[in-house]
Amino acid sequence: MTYWNPDNVRDVAESVGISSLGDDVLQSLSRDVEYRLSQVLEEALKFMRHSKRMVLSTQDISQALRVLDVEPLYGYESTRPLRFGEASLGPGQPLFYVEDEEVDFEKLINAPLPKVPKEISFTAHWLAVEGVQPSIPQNPSSTDSRSSDLISKAAGANAGLASISGGDNVTVKPLVKHILSKELQIYFERISLAILDESNDDYRLAAFSSLRSDPGLHQLVPYFVQFIAEKVTHNMKNLFVLTQMMHLTASMLDNESLFIEPYVASIIPPILTCLIGRRLGDPTNPLAHFSLRDLAASLILAITKKYATSSHTLKPRLARTLLKNFLDPYKPLGVHYGAICGLQAIGGPEVVKVLIVPNLKTYEEVVRDELVGGDDEGGVRRAEAEMVVRAVVKAVGSLEGARKDGVRLTNGWVPGEETRERLVEIVGEVVGGRIWELERWGLVRAIVEGASAGA
Repeated sequence: MTYWNPDNVRDVAESVGISSLGDDVLQSLSRDVEYRLSQVLEEALKFMRHSKRMVLSTQDISQALRVLDVEPLYGYESTRPLRFGEASLGPGQPLFYVEDEEVDFEKLINAPLPKVPKEISFTAHWLAVEGVQPSIPQNPSSTDSRSSDLISKAAGANAGLASISGGDNVTVKPLVKHILSKELQIYFERISLAILDESNDDYRLAAFSSLRSDPGLHQLVPYFVQFIAEKVTHNMKNLFVLTQMMHLTASMLDNESLFIEPYVASIIPPILTCLIGRRLGDPTNPLAHFSLRDLAASLILAITKKYATSSHTLKPRLARTLLKNFLDPYKPLGVHYGAICGLQAIGGPEVVKVLIVPNLKTYEEVVRDELVGGDDEGGVRRAEAEMVVRAVVKAVGSLEGARKDGVRLTNGWVPGEETRERLVEIVGEVVGGRIWELERWGLVRAIVEGASAGA
């Protein structure tokens, strides 16, 4: 059932050369026309209400059409409301038309002519002569300049000067619109000092506990976000500061009273820096940064779980960035480690199956070279490669429990040499050998069957 007459649709179709339309098509088109008209009217009514008017105008319709990406109408841009007349073509067939305004020619002829506009002209004058401003009408007078100097220029200026100069009603906007109370300023300073205090663990834990539970910290959220970004940017070699900034971020995410969603785009860059940064921490302790990367990966997991539904581009953008760093053979192994942990965090087994497993065979060359010949730096390169292999095995291990039908993957299934060769063909000799040594037959079966299904 539609209020729009299907005969109108049939008339329009016949006018463009379509002579035969079924009743179902006419009904569908009529309903669509009715829906489109109601959509345009709803948008036009929004413009009318926001303009504080009670009468809908043609400009409202034009603005609504522009918002809906529809070509606007032409010829009805009058600011005055249109008057419609009604004529009858027959019983039940009214015709509406726009009434033309009647003009009295006698009044029009006897009306006074408008003033002739002045011709455009250009004049030149001296703004200053040898540093001295001449007193001419085009230049401001000395009295005006003295008055402007006396007007208050800042929020803390003397109000008496403004009153003397006649500026009693001068309103000055403050430079900072967001003003914190004295209590919040003190709280921010105390929390900032406590978080970065290496000598007092109890003081630092109390600060994090307060951030996780205090419900009155809404105004401090942008300040903490900026504080985290600054500290991460300027302390890339200080693992203690970077770790505390990640704990600070975790505490803010745990606080249910804080609305963090508008600041997710500002929180992500410091976390990614701690996750896939090239050089993190002191070079004298080259393996300490892996715990920081694990902590950053856990924050990525928390953010994607909490805000992925409201921001549909969050996961794809993170996955694109992490995959790019994972597949870059010129990046350090720590970056590869963070990228693998991050990919597993943002999507679990599905991301591992689609993005990590198909690239393991190619990535194996980077890790194998380091495992074989990574003793140039006192075994550091080999240790980093070992950490990356463990991260890969852990990420791939999530496929073992991803079976949706609930069937145990090892029931009645005994792997053989052919299965091992297939496993090595899919994930490479290094990762495949580790999985085979661990005798995780369910994982082996999941990888082999997943690759066969993908092929």
